[in-house]
Amino acid sequence: MAKEKTIAPNKTARVNYEIGDTCEAGIVLTGTEVKSLRAGRANLKDSYAVVNNGEVYLREMHISPYDYGNRANHDPLRPRKLLLHKREIKKLYGKSREKGLALIPLKLYFKNGKVKVEIGIGKGKKLHDRRQDIKQREERREIAREFKSKRIKV
Repeated sequence: MAKEKTIAPNKTARVNYEIGDTCEAGIVLTGTEVKSLRAGRANLKDSYAVVNNGEVYLREMHISPYDYGNRANHDPLRPRKLLLHKREIKKLYGKSREKGLALIPLKLYFKNGKVKVEIGIGKGKKLHDRRQDIKQREERREIAREFKSKRIKV
């Protein structure tokens, strides 16, 4: 079993999007970017993926400049190429062309020493969908509290 160490989860992705299929992709990085990721200095909050000329790029992912880097330090918001098989790229391209669907990075992690990104195909949630999710979560918590209180009294 491969060891995974999460670097940066995208906490807002599952709140703002209804995630369907997911896939794992490698990512092309420079040395200072990897060192910065090992220090845990990345943010996926407003990032998204796009398919361009048969290649997938991750945009708006922020990796802070490496503290001990020299003039060869990286640009924090540069587009980063994702490494996927051609059939996966075709599938993602087809899905991203559908109305209302977007390619959203869900988490960034190390797997066997390599940096990987989990990409999900997401459909944007409306405000009433988010309210419905909050209502269901509150109901589940209330039911759990009821069961817990019944066990203690018995």
